[in-house]
Amino acid sequence: MVSILQSLSKTIHLSLVIAFLFLLALHLFGDGFVFDRYFFSWLFRYLHVISGIMWVGLLWYFNFVQIPSMAIIPDDQKPVIGKIIAPKALFWFRWSALATIITGLIVSYLQGYVHQAMTLGFGGGDAKSTTIGIGMWLGIIMAYNVWFVIWPNQKKALGIIECKQEEKTQSAKIAILFSRANTILSFPMLLSMVAAQNLY
Repeated sequence: MVSILQSLSKTIHLSLVIAFLFLLALHLFGDGFVFDRYFFSWLFRYLHVISGIMWVGLLWYFNFVQIPSMAIIPDDQKPVIGKIIAPKALFWFRWSALATIITGLIVSYLQGYVHQAMTLGFGGGDAKSTTIGIGMWLGIIMAYNVWFVIWPNQKKALGIIECKQEEKTQSAKIAILFSRANTILSFPMLLSMVAAQNLY
């Protein structure tokens, strides 16, 4: 067991096997289920939640841990963050953002409310459509910020793309500001998602 826990790959694979066995047990020893729209809606919701946890977790890691810590980390240790930790975190950050949006749109399509949600319930929707729609649009705005503002500026700030020092400094400021903007949007986005599922 120790060898499994010492390897991230083995740990993740074991977790997936346990999840699959649990799903199989639900099928065999419960009422069973068929591979229909409801099953795939559940499957993509599960993937949506997993990718959303990764995305928002990393957003909060950057804003609650990494960015505030940079001011007190000795200069000789900062390259470790900038060259090793941040690029890897940003990889998972941007791809989990994309996965969250795609799986969320698939769920809303399979559940039959994608049009009502994307139009915020105007023209035939209800309060649930408006609520989930607000959360979806906030998530889309946040994902746009990740891919088209934060990531391009972080590439410059981290030296992945070569640029002058002034541009590097300016890019770091822009990336931080948009990361903070996403943090502002994250709480109402999550509230909208949870409220739509539990209050209506």
